[in-house]
This record gives sequence, structure tokens and C-alpha cells, in this order.
Amino acid sequence: MARINTNPKWVAIFIICLVVKSHGAQQQVPCLFFFGASLTDNGNNNMLNTVLKSNYPPYGIDFYAGPTGRFSNGRNTPDFIAQLLGFNNSIPPFATATGSAIAKGVNYASAGAGILDNTSRALGDRISMNRQLSNHQITISGLSSLLGPSTQVQDYLNKCLYIVEMGSNDYVNNYIQPQNYPETASLTPDQFAAILIQQYTTQLKALYTSGARKVAIYGVPPVGCIPQVRAMFPANASGCVDYVNKYTRLFNRRLKPLVNNLNANLTGAKFIYVNMSGILISIIASIGASIFGTPCCAVSSAGVCVPNQAPCKNRDLYVFFDNYHTTEIIDRLVAARVYISILTTYYPSEIKNLAQQ
Repeated sequence: MARINTNPKWVAIFIICLVVKSHGAQQQVPCLFFFGASLTDNGNNNMLNTVLKSNYPPYGIDFYAGPTGRFSNGRNTPDFIAQLLGFNNSIPPFATATGSAIAKGVNYASAGAGILDNTSRALGDRISMNRQLSNHQITISGLSSLLGPSTQVQDYLNKCLYIVEMGSNDYVNNYIQPQNYPETASLTPDQFAAILIQQYTTQLKALYTSGARKVAIYGVPPVGCIPQVRAMFPANASGCVDYVNKYTRLFNRRLKPLVNNLNANLTGAKFIYVNMSGILISIIASIGASIFGTPCCAVSSAGVCVPNQAPCKNRDLYVFFDNYHTTEIIDRLVAARVYISILTTYYPSEIKNLAQQ
């Protein structure tokens, strides 16, 4: 009997290929917009005054274009999601998107970005969710010159897909560092989660007002398990800082009611919640990646790769490339499971169905 190849790389490629074959390569939405932080950023931080940059080696060591501002050894999750949705090319970052390219969509994500404007302040500049929404208005103005009257732009945007990945930095680079963020230090975990949801609700409503109807909201992943947090606080037997994950669960538990509220009160709204914590935990458990708590590259105190130092050679066996961000292998699998439901990780539907509505 032939031996089944269980190398994480080939498991990831097999699943992506299977999903693409099953659902076809036809572009499923006219445009795709990403809002988020470093897991989604593909170049918006390159020109900012911040330590959170990735436009240098060893980032991009496995990417055809080299270091581009993706916090990965290769492609990141938005690249694979665009592929699964039938786009021929990756969605460009706002920093470089020009001309007719914006009609296919724009990636506004910025490493360090948060729901709160002060999140990641100690690390330098970043494009917060509020600033990303302002940048989206600039894109909409550009679409008016391409598509015509505002009513036509609105009709066009109503058919597009929006993916929003926010909240992780509000914990990792804000709440759990009270020495740097005294504004939130006195809040209980429940109070902090409530403030985040209140602000997030306002932001998502603004996105709806600008024309978004099909919106996927990612939950916060288990950030208590990333190497940067493990280096800051003692982990327990599980290998994670469990109380940090408990904090983020208070936020994640509020996302389903938020989705229900938005869908019930905004005409034509189709918001969904994606359980990123469940997706990542199931992937790590299923592929057997042998190196979990150690980053693939040498990292600085800020948790990003030290420039121009060779990373690990067996990158397919690592979960994390640096102290925050997963390797391309993990991102392939995340994209597949973000696109089509394999476990009960969506509410009330999955991205594949959302795109086709």
C-alpha cells in the first residue's frame, strides 16, 4: 500500500487544490476589500515610521516577488482567499493601488492596527480601523471616476465582499500592556471587551453606510499562544497564556450578537462571524506541525524578524514565522477553512455562500 504524504505543506496544497477544483476558478464577486492588521497587511506599513515592517529579508523568502510587506515567508491568507474567490491577482495594498486596479478591490490592513486609535502607539505609526475607513472613502471617490454616478458605485459595492480582521492588537499591543496604555489599565476584561464592541459597532455601521453589504468579521485568534505573548508572560502546561485567551473570548462571544444586531437593523446587510480561534486550533491539531512555540526567524524585541538573517530551513514544519505571524503553510489552510466550512466555525453562514448571495 502506498504511503500517504502527511507533510503539512502537501496537506495544505491538497486542500487548496480540492477547494478550487470543487468550486471553480470563476471570479465570484466584482471586488474584494480587506480591513485588518498584520495578518492581512500586504504592504501598507512599508512607508510608515514603525518597527512593524516586513519589507526586508527574510520575509518573502518563499514569495515570487520577495519581501513586499507581507508578514510571512510567502503568501498570506488574503492572497489565498483572493485565489479561492477566483481573482487572478492578489488584492493590492491601499499604499500602491492606483487607477482601474481599485475596481477589483483594495487591502487597507496595517500591522499594529486596532479598533481603538491608540492601540500599538508604543510601536510607532499604524493605520487604525478608523483611518482605514477614511482610506476606503478615498477609494470610493476613485471608483466614482471609473464607474460614474454615486448610485452606480453604491450598487457595485453592494455586490462586493468585505473581510475585516480586527481586535488582536487591542489585546496584545494595548490591554495586556498597562504600563504603555494607562487609558485602559483600570478597566476590567469585561469592560474592555464592551468598549471594543461599542467602537467596532460604530465602525461596521460606517462600512455599511459606505456601501458594504456582504461582510465577514473575523474573531480574535488565540493570541495567548503566540510566541510574543509567551515571551511576555509565563505559559502554563498547555503552552499558552490562558488568561489572555480568556480575555479575548469575552470579545469573541459578543460578535454573534453583534452580527445578529447588524443584520436585523440594517436593510440588506449580510454580516457573518468567522471563528478564527476554532479554525487555527483545529488546523494545528490536524496537520501535526512539529514546531509550535518557536519562530522560524531570529526575532527582535518587537517580535519581528531581524533583517537579513537566514530563517529556518524546514519552514513547512513551523507554525510561526516570527513571534506574531504564521507561516505560509498555516495561511494556506486558514484560507481554505475561511472560505468553506469544514467545522462549525461560521455564523450564520460561510464565506463561500456569502460571496454567492
